[in-house]
Amino acid sequence: MQVNISQEDLNIWADYLLNYSLDGISPDDVVMIKGEHICWPLISVLQDKIFRAGAIADVNLVTPDNDRGRVWGASIAKHGTVKQIERVPDWLTERYNNMTKYIEILGAENPKLFEGLPELNAKAIMRADEPYKNIRLGKPWVLTLFPTQGFADLEGMTLDDYANVIVSASTVDPRMLEEVEEDIYQKMKSSKEITIITEHPHNGNELVLKMNISKRNIVKCTGKRNFPDGEVFTSPNANSVEGEIFVDLPVFQGGTTIQGIYLKFQSGNIVEYSADKGHDALAKIIETDEGSHRLGEVALGMNNGIKKVLKHPLFVEKVGGTLHIAIGASYPECFTDEPNSIEGKNEIDEFLKKGIMNKSAQHVDIVTDFRPGGVGRAVFLDNTQLSIQNDIWVIS
Repeated sequence: MQVNISQEDLNIWADYLLNYSLDGISPDDVVMIKGEHICWPLISVLQDKIFRAGAIADVNLVTPDNDRGRVWGASIAKHGTVKQIERVPDWLTERYNNMTKYIEILGAENPKLFEGLPELNAKAIMRADEPYKNIRLGKPWVLTLFPTQGFADLEGMTLDDYANVIVSASTVDPRMLEEVEEDIYQKMKSSKEITIITEHPHNGNELVLKMNISKRNIVKCTGKRNFPDGEVFTSPNANSVEGEIFVDLPVFQGGTTIQGIYLKFQSGNIVEYSADKGHDALAKIIETDEGSHRLGEVALGMNNGIKKVLKHPLFVEKVGGTLHIAIGASYPECFTDEPNSIEGKNEIDEFLKKGIMNKSAQHVDIVTDFRPGGVGRAVFLDNTQLSIQNDIWVIS
């Protein structure tokens, strides 16, 4: 079933992506738009606007069995070999290198097509896709979520209700988040450590997770990379992560819902993990590579306009009063101001060698709820405990 979105809303949404998130389109741009055919209503509006601007729209249509348009989909994972997966065509590298800006439209017609893939081949696909992920992250990019029946079914919602949540949040001016996030941003900039306290719902134990965030760049998210947006994040010193955490909100990953996650870190590494639901999917994520046993991000959700907690990470991690961590890769911009410069790349290499920065084919956001009813109990930036007012984090 195709969703019904007004032309006015599609135009507003597309204009925010092109003119705000990507800072406008010039005739020299080659803009890759990646998404499944079911996302065509938004893809079509975007390409029309790009061509009108004198630029090139490179529409990269994704097969329905491919989670997020990686180098390969489910078919090769089920019927091929690791050696086949490693034979990525050379033209794909050229295509990614030639683009100047990137828009990824998340939205699947049938998520079941890419769930439960053979573990060995699924890991090989992630490794093969990593170079293209890195090319994308080195250029202006933005992700957005298009409502589909397949994703509405995962949420247990009608398509109309699900679309209303998505479209309403995607047609609001994101610039208001600048002021909302400023106090938390400034406090994180001046802090050396973040402490996260959660409660294990099965035994009532208090769990404490600590990590060092000193000398890291802090990023205010106001729609420049994710749309809609609303978080303040950084990548911690990956070596410093120590303790335990429980993560209660469900997250959709690789065709599967994962919920009720417990993680234990020692000297920066995940040494113990479990999930009440989707344990095998969590295991596949963590066991992908060495870096997927470590932490790449910590962030506070700051968007109190997203009232419905959805399983999709693009939405659930933005909900005001939540905190998320990411299993896997760190963000280069948290370690250097110019990650694409020669100096910046040299700095990144040093951080990677020391283990302070984390490299992985994975970057999976998992979210804990600190609002009433959630397992989150307290967040401290150094010795300052944060509070939640009007469903956003504030300085106590």
